[in-house]
Amino acid sequence: MNLPDAAPVIDLIEAFRRSKTMFAAVDLGIFDQLADGAKGALALAGTGSVDTMARLLDACVSLGFLEKNGDRYTNTAVTSAYLCRTSPNTMAGYISYSNRALYPMWGHLEDAVREGTHRWKQTFGLEGASLFSHFYRTDEDRREFLLGMHGFGVLISPAVVAAFDLSPYKRMVDLGGGTGHLAMAASARYPEMSVAVFDLAEAVECAREFTAGSKVELLAGDFLTGPLPEAGLYAVGRILHDWSEEKIRLLLDRIYASLPAGGGLLIAEKLLLEDLSGPVHAHMQSLNMLICTEGRERSFSQYADLLQEAGFAEIQGRLTGVGLDAILARK
Repeated sequence: MNLPDAAPVIDLIEAFRRSKTMFAAVDLGIFDQLADGAKGALALAGTGSVDTMARLLDACVSLGFLEKNGDRYTNTAVTSAYLCRTSPNTMAGYISYSNRALYPMWGHLEDAVREGTHRWKQTFGLEGASLFSHFYRTDEDRREFLLGMHGFGVLISPAVVAAFDLSPYKRMVDLGGGTGHLAMAASARYPEMSVAVFDLAEAVECAREFTAGSKVELLAGDFLTGPLPEAGLYAVGRILHDWSEEKIRLLLDRIYASLPAGGGLLIAEKLLLEDLSGPVHAHMQSLNMLICTEGRERSFSQYADLLQEAGFAEIQGRLTGVGLDAILARK
């Protein structure tokens, strides 16, 4: 009897070890310390163990994050671009958030599946209040989360705004737009378009440093409770997957009522295949939503049903080939 290749199973047995190695190196500040040049394990260990620091550093070499020359280590190009906090494209904030919040909560995936609820209370003893009060427990947590979203957004947003011809719209407001990466991408592709971010006051304050010098207008408010700013096009990126169908219906009804005739809604989310057979990254994100939100990932037809129920028409979907796909619907 010929056994099938066990490599996929073995790879997944070990996959979390690779993730945790990167998480630890980022949170220990190793890559940031190497941003200004090569150092050895002794300098990087500080008052800790030189031997165990060298083991972590050598593991990072094997993962392609560091290069080694003698007993000194330097960052690789991918590390300098995405793992150093001083890089404009850094993902370090989301990595730290993954390490401190998601990684512990994923340890309770079985209970999340059994009970159908997120794991904030089980993992950290947090309950009540709004969902994002958990994400934004402290100013540092809020900045770390938004910084992480910015790193992803800088890579992904240009493809989202290029998925459809948005030139007919003269003003776009990104609801829950965080650091403004989608609004800035839209402004760069459509210079005649007026763009704004509408988000919670704390997020808007954080966004100022990222949008400085751009044409992005920052507006504070709550898109679930307060009036929406006027716009011909609203955008919601990584928003709908956070919520239950009930809250999505509430938000879509509010958006539809605020749009003028012919106005549009641009949605950026990971789209599941219609037969739900993939893609893997979207299914992993759907489980992540189970772990930490009320939401889930959906297929294009599942979003289209919600949009049609709210009154939208001419609903189109595009697979972008990057981390988020795009949907455009018109009133």
